Amino acid sequence: NPLACAAGLAVAQYLSDHDILENVKERGAQLSAGLGKLAEKYPSILADTRGWGLIKGIRIHDDAGVTAGELVGDVMAEGLLLVAAGPSVVRFVPPLIVSEKEIDQALEIFEGVLAKRV
Repeated sequence: NPLACAAGLAVAQYLSDHDILENVKERGAQLSAGLGKLAEKYPSILADTRGWGLIKGIRIHDDAGVTAGELVGDVMAEGLLLVAAGPSVVRFVPPLIVSEKEIDQALEIFEGVLAKRV
């Protein structure tokens, strides 16, 4: 299908021209560092982080008194879309074009929700 091929080529060209993969590496590192700091600040709730690139998860302790689904519901009420990956992992899956400022905002919202749960 020539149309599908042209669309695929245009997307690949955009990714290359705008250095999207470098942004993924940088924002992924930023997100990992931010989640790590939150895990240190809220050790009664948060455990380890996992994932690669921009797909990151942070594990919730079994005895934290809150589930991943409850935290996801709380952040959704604040305007942040996250995903519960089972009862004990909150997953961050931002778009490839996410900005530094947007990662900071997401971490701020998540921290605000955590602070209310302590």
